[in-house]
Amino acid sequence: MTVSARYEEIKLPSGTTYKQPLGFFINNEFHNSSNNEKMPVVYPVTGEQVCELEIASSTTDLNAAVKAAKDAFPIWKSTPATVKRNLFFKLADLVEQNWEILAEIESFDTGKPLANVSRGDIGRIIDCFRYYGGWIDKLHGQSFIPSDKKICYTYHQPLGVVGCIIPFNYPLSLMSWKWTAIACGNTAVFKSAEQTPLTILYFAQLVEKAGFPPGVFNVVTGYGKDLGDALVKHLDICKIAFTGSTFAGQLIQKNAAVNLKALTLECGGKSPIVIFDDCKFEQAVKWTCIGIFSNMGQICSGTSRCYVQAGIYDKFIEALVDHLDKYYKIGDPFDDKTMVGPLITKIQQQRVLEYISTAIKEGCELVYGGLEKPQNISKCLEKGFYVRPTIFKDVEPHHTIFKEEVFGPVISITKFDEFDKVLESCNDNQYGLGAAIFTQDITRATVFAREIEAGMCWINSSNDVDMNVPFGGIKMSGVGRELGEYGLANFTNVKAVHLNLANDL
Repeated sequence: MTVSARYEEIKLPSGTTYKQPLGFFINNEFHNSSNNEKMPVVYPVTGEQVCELEIASSTTDLNAAVKAAKDAFPIWKSTPATVKRNLFFKLADLVEQNWEILAEIESFDTGKPLANVSRGDIGRIIDCFRYYGGWIDKLHGQSFIPSDKKICYTYHQPLGVVGCIIPFNYPLSLMSWKWTAIACGNTAVFKSAEQTPLTILYFAQLVEKAGFPPGVFNVVTGYGKDLGDALVKHLDICKIAFTGSTFAGQLIQKNAAVNLKALTLECGGKSPIVIFDDCKFEQAVKWTCIGIFSNMGQICSGTSRCYVQAGIYDKFIEALVDHLDKYYKIGDPFDDKTMVGPLITKIQQQRVLEYISTAIKEGCELVYGGLEKPQNISKCLEKGFYVRPTIFKDVEPHHTIFKEEVFGPVISITKFDEFDKVLESCNDNQYGLGAAIFTQDITRATVFAREIEAGMCWINSSNDVDMNVPFGGIKMSGVGRELGEYGLANFTNVKAVHLNLANDL
């Protein structure tokens, strides 16, 4: 660690006190900004500033991070696979040992409920490091013998330096997904979301402790419009792995053309969830709530467009309201009973409230939630960025909330009768990230899964994620996949080798 790096002792709402690194992380050391710029960090629960972090300049500091990764690449590339594997396992063990403090900082950083969201997120991070650690010594190519005069084979080789841009909704979890780049032999420069920069800096200390060589993993903090843009345009970055909005993804795709960077883009979504009258009713209600109201609706693949078959339409909406009342308590994220915390920023809160207001003006029928402040929260939370879980029914295709991504705890419900028409309506959207169907008819479910225009389909669940299974979308939801064996292919070059055994042409 550099002597000049700043730290601040922070007391979390749980009473836990820890030392927060305030500088960015390059070559296994924390650094202060070369231009002395700082960035405020705000606690979404109260709207209060909790500390200031160093901003990495988009020139001097970013260049230093990229150079560190570039210098480390030959070393990491040639490190034996078993050594890399064991480092991943060691890092997973360290995360497990620091499970509670990481979960608490993540809740402090994001406003996520600690017991019902953040602790689970850290568990998935451990699974991710162990999963990809297990792949490292099993990466292989293919061989072909087209004749007795020739042998062909392939190498899967690392790309070089990868720029990883992570979002605010699952900052540490989605960071761990992008460690696929490092598992494949690349080095990386991570840019944290400006709204949620704390946990990744604490985590960086564990990377050094695990024994990763300097420069393999670097973290820069700053604003997307400056630092993120410079990272995308940097000529020594050979790939960008991004999770975030479709608008930002479009800019990245355009700017990455400067040196034809490879891209993995996981962007926005407006995922449908279709409830047939033969569903297991209580399961459908539970999963519908999980699919849009968990993580305060800040889910790219959130199933926010709900279609319910006419025969159970009114009954389903009534049950959905009842389930929210019983189980989705709004409040302090450090209260174990809380299921719904605040949105990430005041701007995001206002944006979601504007969508709710627009829906009301356009004639959508408000069933639950709405524009009013959440009831029964303590006075100290009144300035937090809370939005009540909100349900609209009888929403039609021309309504704004039917078409656009709200990225908050808002669901639109539409009645349907026929399979073909509801499938057509599901596909009539610019996004294609996920989709869900609830039915006991295996033929109907299979046809839906085949024909839905989405990168993922859940049958009798919603937003169910597994490390073995690829995650990603089509259309305006992005390109490429993360997780699973498919995710590995996005972080390597495939080299073909032709070995001629003949002495004649």
